[in-house]
Order: sequence, then structure tokens, then C-alpha cells
Amino acid sequence: MLFVSQAPLDKLQTTKRRMGWSFPWVSSANGEFNLDLGYSSSEEQTREWVAPIAEALPPIAERNAGESGTDLVGYLTQSQGFSSFVLDHGAVYHTYSTGARGVEFLMGYYGILDRTPKGRDEGDAFQVWIRRHDEY
Repeated sequence: MLFVSQAPLDKLQTTKRRMGWSFPWVSSANGEFNLDLGYSSSEEQTREWVAPIAEALPPIAERNAGESGTDLVGYLTQSQGFSSFVLDHGAVYHTYSTGARGVEFLMGYYGILDRTPKGRDEGDAFQVWIRRHDEY
């Protein structure tokens, strides 16, 4: 398993050290990887789909944008995704991809929360309770 993010490698390494993570994490900042897989979009493309729904977005989107050092549109140009590849006789094949709610299988806490009385508590304060381990 390899994790890929759009941020520059030095930012990823700083976060990785802060959080105490040891998984392999690489940057796609200087390439088209995220765009090719549909996990990134241009600011113009993002602005088009965000404009009609900006007021309806949950507060967590604006908070995450600010904490990421960007505005809402800049933040939403990036999206989560999961892809699988296989190397077969020297050729790389893309075998599977999913994004958005399709990556929930990676979030073990959702299955736990779904079985509690308040569930994910996705009311007006959708996910504003999520913090990094050193922010509680």
C-alpha cells in the first residue's frame, strides 16, 4: 500500500513525523497522477460545481479549507480516492478506483459510529468533531 497526496513532499514528511506515521507516502505535486484518476480538478472546474451549492456545504468544508491554508474552492480541488494497480510482466494495469463515499471502507471508525445511538452525528455540525490526535 502506498499513499499519494498532492501536497509537496516536505509538507507530507512534516505531517508524517508530527502524527507518528510510518506508512509510505509520496507526493504527486509535480505530476498529473491525481488529475488522471479524477481525484483532482482545476479551480475553474471546481468553482463551477461549488458555486450553486456553496451555502449548503457542511461547516467542516470551510474549516478544513482554512486549516489547509486555502479557500473553499482550493480545498475542494482535491478529493480522496482509492486505486489498485497490478504489475504484470513489466506492464502496470489500473484495476480499480473509487472516490468520495466509496472510500469509507478505509475509515474503520465509521462502522463503529454507525452502530451507536447518534451514529455519525451528521447534523448541522457535520464532522466538526474530527481532530488530529494532538489537538484534543
